[in-house]
Amino acid sequence: MSRPNLPTLLQLRVVTGYLGERAQHGWWPTAFYESSSRLFLEPVFTKSARLAQYHGVVEAARRQHDEHLSVGSYHLFRLPEEIEQDLHALVRTPEGGEIASQLPTTKAAALEALTLLADTIDSDSEGPVAVGSVRDVTASGGALRKIAGIYASAFRRQLKSYPYLAP
Repeated sequence: MSRPNLPTLLQLRVVTGYLGERAQHGWWPTAFYESSSRLFLEPVFTKSARLAQYHGVVEAARRQHDEHLSVGSYHLFRLPEEIEQDLHALVRTPEGGEIASQLPTTKAAALEALTLLADTIDSDSEGPVAVGSVRDVTASGGALRKIAGIYASAFRRQLKSYPYLAP
């Protein structure tokens, strides 16, 4: 199935995952995207260190979101299995690998990248925030822009917001 928004979805995951890590905003206690993590991961995952970084951050973010959202709801880090498989396959391609490895070098640069993905960053919502249906993620870019805006606003305002999608 064709999913034209998949690269944008991957970029949104990577940037949000980076910003949520311990060194940036501390939403989850990981450091997979710090430069020192590659030194640890490469001897263990010789051919897939980048993939291990990506999945490590996604899993940490997934757990954090799952603790604050209802069972059965979807979010940026928990999507239907078909989309998860497509994202995994994309990360393994040269295009996806480039997206996954193009991490901002600073927190400010990451916030700017997130802002560029957003339609508006005027949300003062904290906690769970309904965004729409999970079908909207692949049907149009509107849901992704809305999710990016909620995260950008939350990071800027030092809030924790968890945008979610109905099944």
